[in-house]
Amino acid sequence: MDLVKLVYVVTKSFPKEEIYGLTSQSRRSAISIPSNIAEGSQRTSEKEFANFILMAKGSLAELHTQMLAAHDLGFISQEQIKLVLEKIIELDRMLYAFYKKLTNKT
Repeated sequence: MDLVKLVYVVTKSFPKEEIYGLTSQSRRSAISIPSNIAEGSQRTSEKEFANFILMAKGSLAELHTQMLAAHDLGFISQEQIKLVLEKIIELDRMLYAFYKKLTNKT
């Protein structure tokens, strides 16, 4: 949820013409991450939950690409991209470790 909040703050300053483009897409990718985790947690098997963790990782990869594009387009500063990428890398590691834990149980 911290990453969601950060993405909303960062995208608030995107150009108005991006409201239905990169702004919207970045926000949807960001909120999709905890949403997939929440939905997966309510499934009846760890295998199903693990699949939702992979979907969350996919959304995280999308967000990573969108934030790099936003930086390249000059929409976010070097300081902002550094902070966002640190959060993305940290969350990616956590999701991978959780996925491995779910899939290694017998």
